[in-house]
Amino acid sequence: MNTKFLIFLAFLFSAAAHAHKPSDSYLALSVEGASVRGQWDIALRDLEFALGLDSDGNGEITWGELKSKRKEVESYAFSRLNVFSDGKSCALSAADLLVDDHSDGTYAVMRFDADCGGRAPASVEVAYSLFFDIDPTHRGLLRFERGGTAQTGVLSPERPKLAFRAGESSPLAQFTDYLREGVWHIWIGFDHILFLISLLLPSVLILKNRTWKPAERFRDTFWDVLKVVTSFTIAHSITLSLAALSVISLPSRLVESTIALSVVLAALNNLKPVVAERRWAVAFAFGLIHGFGFASVLADLGLPQGTLLLALVGFNLGVEVGQLAIVSAFLPLAYLLRRSGFYRGVVFTGGSAAIALVALVWLAERSLDVKLWP
Repeated sequence: MNTKFLIFLAFLFSAAAHAHKPSDSYLALSVEGASVRGQWDIALRDLEFALGLDSDGNGEITWGELKSKRKEVESYAFSRLNVFSDGKSCALSAADLLVDDHSDGTYAVMRFDADCGGRAPASVEVAYSLFFDIDPTHRGLLRFERGGTAQTGVLSPERPKLAFRAGESSPLAQFTDYLREGVWHIWIGFDHILFLISLLLPSVLILKNRTWKPAERFRDTFWDVLKVVTSFTIAHSITLSLAALSVISLPSRLVESTIALSVVLAALNNLKPVVAERRWAVAFAFGLIHGFGFASVLADLGLPQGTLLLALVGFNLGVEVGQLAIVSAFLPLAYLLRRSGFYRGVVFTGGSAAIALVALVWLAERSLDVKLWP
């Protein structure tokens, strides 16, 4: 078997372990006068990976198992969070430990108080490093409230600190944060990427007598790609907006399973074409479901309406920028290689088969709630 194909196949299977919604925690801080209170929602699956909460090894984390490791969880989490008031460190103390369901699973909910010296802070700074040492894709989604107004931010290994000052709110900064995160989420959203690539692979080919032949003109290829990408963009923008604004809500398992199914069908369509001329329609139909996947981060953050709209526009634009970067890198190279046996045999046929196989693993895992990939 071709060595390059084996490398490509290994990459696709390595992506299978990271195909679900990226790791996020939800941190809310509220300042009322001299009082600073917080709530921190952390996914049980992430805490299990870091601390091993499932003591009986049955694959399910019970309330009893979480409660028995409460001190360990709180110690682990609070050692990775620092709150500063006017430059001075605040002492964090745990209040309640609860559980709550988010769109992607069950979360531990830690409520806490921050002792900042008994004075109303003019500025509050948050330093965050949860899971960064074991998962560089992890993000902390922060909501900061003071006097009835809210500001938001995204904490990451590249930006582990955020500062908020009284009377200061920068919509541009919040917009930029979510623009950056939109780009990041499409780049690490392997299921979205593989769906898009499955639709792009035949763009440099033409189906004649049920056989794929090299396209003759770049102009034809360009317009074909433009229709596919535009349809996908319009579709997922519609449902991303509706889901983030809580107009429509679908179960996470249904959304993730259907996204995996869309990847399977798009890849198999390359091997045995059913829809060749109207792939833009396939992109639109399944793009509606992919939009719900993109929306899970924004919906779970629970932002006030005005801030949510700003985050929504920035995040959606970031997704488009990230998507265009992928297309811009793929299309010229694919067009140059379209006449070669390597492209048609390895990249197109072999790649489509490998994508379908990986997506079948995702489909089984998500629909049956089983773990087939370590």
